Amino acid sequence: MIKKIALLLLFVAVMLTASYTYIAKQVEQYITQPLQLEQEQIFTIKSGTSFNRVLADLTEAGWVNPSDWVKLVRRFHPKLTQLRAGTYLLQPELTLNQALEQFKQGKEHQFAITFVEGSTFKEWLEILASAPYLEHELQGLSETEIGQKLGLEQQKLEGLFLAETYHYTFGTSDLDILERAGEKLRNVLEKHWAERQDNLPLKSSYEALILASIIEKETAVESERERVASVFVNRLNKRMRLQTDPTVIYGMGDKYDGNIRKKDLRTPTPYNTYTIFGLPPTPIAMPGEASIRAAVNPEQSSYLYFVASGNGGHVFSKSLAEHNRAVRAYLKTLRSKQ
Repeated sequence: MIKKIALLLLFVAVMLTASYTYIAKQVEQYITQPLQLEQEQIFTIKSGTSFNRVLADLTEAGWVNPSDWVKLVRRFHPKLTQLRAGTYLLQPELTLNQALEQFKQGKEHQFAITFVEGSTFKEWLEILASAPYLEHELQGLSETEIGQKLGLEQQKLEGLFLAETYHYTFGTSDLDILERAGEKLRNVLEKHWAERQDNLPLKSSYEALILASIIEKETAVESERERVASVFVNRLNKRMRLQTDPTVIYGMGDKYDGNIRKKDLRTPTPYNTYTIFGLPPTPIAMPGEASIRAAVNPEQSSYLYFVASGNGGHVFSKSLAEHNRAVRAYLKTLRSKQ
């Protein structure tokens, strides 16, 4: 009798072990299956979402094959159930357990938003408004109201943010991006203002920022920035008007149609440096660090003029006669390309 009981218990133990092994294998096959993705996909886990709900969402999206053993995943892989809310990038080569490990570690996808040097605050607002997975807190606010939210003294926000690429995660707000860009600008400006040349015709770091924005709009050639800066510094020192077209364009606002006419150069605006002396009242664009550096450390030169060469750079002149010859050469180059 005892022998029969022992054999029965052994049989039950074998069956239980076999059953456990089979179930474990089925769960393992489910958890190690590759995601059914043909391309990268964004997946968001909202705060409070349960582990089973996440698996159900993945299945309903068609990225995970259904299984009768789903409810046992928690028992066999308890550590994978501790998922963090966030937005994640799922790639075709991932398996389900790799995706869950990503959710567990909270490795959220970093989105990127790029602001080009020389862009305007108006263009920044358009970029922010169309950026994916951003919380839009600026919608409907005026420029003054945005400045108040950011704690800025200036009512005009042009130039107060550093143009570069910023990364963010799901739930970041457009206001957060501006705060970061503003802080970076202030740090960069403070650093270069502290390292500025002596005897610059600039009363403050804000005036340096204004000059940097003009340099940014005048040239995209890295090697020319300091020389362009020297032209404007020399003209300021001689109390000559800056006479730079980008300030005219900025002052025209929505009236600018792609062309500057003689009447535009003669029409006064607070920004038209053909009619005003000195710098305009605010920056005319968002400068990059290179232009800020050039504004406070210009090349030592006697240049007072420059004009496009027609080949991507500029020709610099020390006298009006030289400048007029360079202008004629530029026009000749333009005609030859038509």
